[in-house]
Amino acid sequence: MRGSSSVESERLRVIEAARIESSLGPRWLIEDLWEEEGVGILGGAPKSCKTFLAMDLAFSVATATAALGRYAVPEAAPVLIFCAEDQPAMVKTRLEGLARHRGRALEGVPLYVIVESALRLDTKKDQARLSDAVSQYRPRLLVLDPFVRLHRIDENSALEVSGILAYLRELQRQFHVGILVVHHSRKASSGTEQAGLSLRGSGDFHAWGQSNLYLRRRRGALELVIEQRNAPAPEPVQLALRADGGSPAHLEVVCAASHSGELEELKAQVLAVLVKHAAPRTQDSLRTELHVRMQRIQGALRELESEGALERTAAGWNLRNSKGAR
Repeated sequence: MRGSSSVESERLRVIEAARIESSLGPRWLIEDLWEEEGVGILGGAPKSCKTFLAMDLAFSVATATAALGRYAVPEAAPVLIFCAEDQPAMVKTRLEGLARHRGRALEGVPLYVIVESALRLDTKKDQARLSDAVSQYRPRLLVLDPFVRLHRIDENSALEVSGILAYLRELQRQFHVGILVVHHSRKASSGTEQAGLSLRGSGDFHAWGQSNLYLRRRRGALELVIEQRNAPAPEPVQLALRADGGSPAHLEVVCAASHSGELEELKAQVLAVLVKHAAPRTQDSLRTELHVRMQRIQGALRELESEGALERTAAGWNLRNSKGAR
């Protein structure tokens, strides 16, 4: 028989509910897009700009610049990338393009690229090698693109898929790293079903993620659908791949014509409320007073901030100057 000390060491950790540390909501690695230390899938059909989006998110985290020019990154942090379908020189070219587009230099940015020709996470050897790299470089975000190149398992087997996803979850918990896995959706997806259900293979992919992003074509437009386990999902946005005027190729958020008028009206209403109160207002108070969804308020505030009309203060959102109030 085992001694009592052995039994005690194997007891489950249990705590009274009232003593659990409270949370005010998710902490964001990328506001509204990716939860800090979150795992998830960036999914989409072939040729739907998944790698472009993954690179944009990686560069944004490493530089604390807004993802897609819209979603804020609270602080810069190291990022580790493995792009199995692109040569390292192509990865560098894309990252240099993002750097030029945002007026930055790539030198000195804490972006690290795994340059191995293959990485098989269905083997203990490569799991240990990846864990060692994460331990050494301590990224806040790990990007693995795409899942199909990371194994030789049957993606339709929940048992085999769950083994790799369980390893990645353990990696996230051990090193407090967010993990973004790029994965393909089915070519024959209808586009009307829940986005996560269109992922190729086992349903474990959809269930695994805390933050999931899906790219899909709808009536010729590229749409980004956002799903969050611990926060309300923002409205989908339309994206476009731009390379105008000699600028490097990059993704941009495109406001749908049907919503642009509503956004401008809401922005005017926000400014009017701030003028009326002549004091900072929080997102919650603005949402309550204007009777709109939080996602719409957040979008209007981001637009007004980027235009220089508003600023964030400790007390809430405030007019930057008298010009912003007109």
